[in-house]
Amino acid sequence: MANIKSAIKRIQISERNRLRNKSYKTAVKTLMKKYFDAVRQYAAEPTPEQMALVEERMSSAYSKIDKAVKRGVLHSNTGARKKARLARVLKSSTQGAAQQA
Repeated sequence: MANIKSAIKRIQISERNRLRNKSYKTAVKTLMKKYFDAVRQYAAEPTPEQMALVEERMSSAYSKIDKAVKRGVLHSNTGARKKARLARVLKSSTQGAAQQA
């Protein structure tokens, strides 16, 4: 444990920031998983209701990724990569659904 007052404060600040960053990262992962599940369900049974759910989940995931980038939790390229991955999954699943129809 640090003895110097400024070092103690830095430890407290870094712990606070670590917990905040962790909450953003886990929220992004959770929203991405929910989105992937929605896309999987849409690919199995393409209905307008399923597509609306996919778009809602995509919007919430994009929003959380953008907020994490804005707060400095994620690097901007990491955020862009995650958003591109979400879009790529939807595109591949809709192409598969279109070919089946």
